[in-house]
Amino acid sequence: MDYDVVIAGAGPVGLLLACELRLAGVSVLLLEKLADPNLPIKAGAIGGRALNIPTIEVLYRRGLLPALEKAALWWAGASTDRKGLEAAVRGAAPPSELEIPSNRPEIPRGFVGHFGMMLDANFVDYSEPEFADRGPAAAAGTISMQSLEALLSERAAELQVEIRLGTSLTDFSAGADSVMVHAGGTTVRSGWLVGCDGGRSTVRKLAGFEFPGTDPQISAYSAMVEIADPHKLAPGWKRTSKGTYVNGPMPGRILIMEFDGPPEDRDAPITLEELQTSLRKVSGTDVTLDAVYAATRWTDNARQASTYRVGRVLLAGDAAHVLTPIGGQGLNLGIGDAINLGWKLGATVNGWAPETLLDSYTLERHPIGAWALQWTRALVALMGPKRRDLALTSVVADVIGDRGGATSLAKRISGVWQRYDLRGDHPLVGRSAPDLEFEDGRRLGEYCREGRALLFNFIDDARISALGAGRRDRLSVIVTRLKEHSDLTALFVRPDGFVAWAANERLDLDDAVSALSTWLGE
Repeated sequence: MDYDVVIAGAGPVGLLLACELRLAGVSVLLLEKLADPNLPIKAGAIGGRALNIPTIEVLYRRGLLPALEKAALWWAGASTDRKGLEAAVRGAAPPSELEIPSNRPEIPRGFVGHFGMMLDANFVDYSEPEFADRGPAAAAGTISMQSLEALLSERAAELQVEIRLGTSLTDFSAGADSVMVHAGGTTVRSGWLVGCDGGRSTVRKLAGFEFPGTDPQISAYSAMVEIADPHKLAPGWKRTSKGTYVNGPMPGRILIMEFDGPPEDRDAPITLEELQTSLRKVSGTDVTLDAVYAATRWTDNARQASTYRVGRVLLAGDAAHVLTPIGGQGLNLGIGDAINLGWKLGATVNGWAPETLLDSYTLERHPIGAWALQWTRALVALMGPKRRDLALTSVVADVIGDRGGATSLAKRISGVWQRYDLRGDHPLVGRSAPDLEFEDGRRLGEYCREGRALLFNFIDDARISALGAGRRDRLSVIVTRLKEHSDLTALFVRPDGFVAWAANERLDLDDAVSALSTWLGE
């Protein structure tokens, strides 16, 4: 076997998945069709990318939060400087040391994103447990895709991930025990193949995955431009009788949505004249564009693979689901796929995975992907110009216009609502582990750096520690005390940070044994 796993696509999802597999000791080959990973066509450099709280948690738990914060602050500073922003949208990566600019704005705590700019964050109750127990991951912000990819690429290099740039996967044949992958004029033999190669995934098409969904109804653009007369455009989000446009938040960044059907040719080059015509139509102004630095065309095409696994071939990220970029759900959804799949595929390669472990990837991630598709479909409908769209917007605005409604919506947008349907009656089971603080000053997230399962013994009970016997190659047993008084006595956390068993004063060790066997094997 040349490699345990081959991954097609070196975007954030492919990079993170490769890193997770290397933490498990698995050999990985990462294929990227572009020779320059910083090109705007791949990096999505138009504007920033909002990372939700589960995504920040993933990076925090792997020790990447300091670098992430610097990258976010660098992008925030670059977005206020015209030359810096132009360099970014032309494909320039952030500085290697990710210097923090002197004029950078602060990253707000409790950042949750937006809902067509209808959500008033002042109404959100951040004292709710889903927000309050996230520790440092409760702060988020917007960064460029180049910054995120640079951060993950550096991490991949540290973990000795082999990456071949300018190498396209052209074909493969999957057998009972291996996959023959053809790429860049060579053939390699791998145990598994994962498609992280985007919405038009070659892996998905060649493997024959079903990809049902809804056809596009809108034509939209995101662009960085030079506006000759910017005073003619109102700042922020504006809905008109012809569609919706966004001006900002950084100078020259525009978004345009027309609701008259999909584009005739989505792949056609975007000209200045085409963009200006669309902007004038939707805004109702005679605004003039002097230059276009970067532009992309998109729609509300929404599709999801029926399963994320066919034999030895799996999908993650946009290869498994495509949706409109409005609301920023796509990238965060893909990061969740990678952190869920990484340890399960690693365990399968290493031979200790229970028989059903790899299939739990689809069972856990597919419902969250389906929710994201419905969520973004609804958001597009709320932004439409027709009278029924306006009526719907008015009703939703009333519902979310108080503390309860705004908090409920914020939980959805920020991702803190996500949990898996795992066996167990404890309220923590199935949700992301709270970032507990211990008497020695450490936090739970600090124990997650190596991507191992964790068994916390908070009462120094030998019976709890004994549960880890025979699984020390995949499980760390930690005896420690909680800083604050609690009746929580023990906690079993999977490598992806989700709680699989918890106990308060009453210890049910049979449940603990069952949970350990379910997720870590016999």
